[in-house]
Amino acid sequence: MLQVTCAIIEHQGKVLICQRSAAMLLPLKWEFPGGKIEQGESMKACLAREIMEELNVTIQVEKGLSMVEHHYPDFSLCLHPFICTLISGDIQALEHAQTLWVDQTALLDYDWAEADLPIVREYLKLRP
Repeated sequence: MLQVTCAIIEHQGKVLICQRSAAMLLPLKWEFPGGKIEQGESMKACLAREIMEELNVTIQVEKGLSMVEHHYPDFSLCLHPFICTLISGDIQALEHAQTLWVDQTALLDYDWAEADLPIVREYLKLRP
């Protein structure tokens, strides 16, 4: 079971979403960015590191949301989401096909990776 973090990055009233590249598992699905927790690494440290590696920005990791356990045909994961704030840097899609800043009201308009959908729904309940 993979232990993975993801960031719901907020900035100027928008939320960052990322489209997986065609070469990744779950190609071209939308997700909140993040990655695998390394041995001995805290979830918050993992998230800050992964966001710097994938997007070249610094974030402030804030509130955790409910963990999601999801089983895909080829792998299973425990996804640990956190609401975050952009601190510095300009987003660069170093691993994703594209990144978008979207209004929270448009979040459900995208073709999300299945594990991310419960996170989108919980986030929308918290941010009316």
